[in-house]
Amino acid sequence: MRPLTLLVSAAALAAAAGARAAEPQPTTIVSVSAESVSTDTETTTTFHDDVVATGNDITLNCDFLKVIATRIGEKSVTLGKYGKFKYLLATGHVRIVQGDRVATCGRAEVFPGEDRIVLTESPVVSIKSEGYEATGPRMVLYRGQRRAVIEGTPGHPTHISLPAIKDLGFPSANPSK
Repeated sequence: MRPLTLLVSAAALAAAAGARAAEPQPTTIVSVSAESVSTDTETTTTFHDDVVATGNDITLNCDFLKVIATRIGEKSVTLGKYGKFKYLLATGHVRIVQGDRVATCGRAEVFPGEDRIVLTESPVVSIKSEGYEATGPRMVLYRGQRRAVIEGTPGHPTHISLPAIKDLGFPSANPSK
């Protein structure tokens, strides 16, 4: 094989491997029990006790999970095929982990079509590598917008911890003039 051909082949293999790695991973959900009910257009599945959902480099743990997805395929079969996720509701000891980002709360609602997650019931979001932590009564996280809204109320304020800010003042040995 000529050197140029070898280089092109190696580049093509690397690109193909990268494309395979970027493919979405299947979502798996494990729980003590589950129930699925379908209509002609959607499938609703509820999972109870020790729920663990994994997929696309994210793990969700909770006590209860309700998943609503579009239904595709033959309408007469008992269990329809899942299409796109429309809504997810997780309650009870919710913990969502993606890389070094962790969110915990009592209730999380995921709206995939709107690219947002709503966390309530004592939510805490932290990014360990950045030394960041935020809490508040209600948080709305917007996917792809680098935006989070933390809503407080009188008596229940928001709280954000950030890394230390560099001292911008005069050194103590040099009094100001």
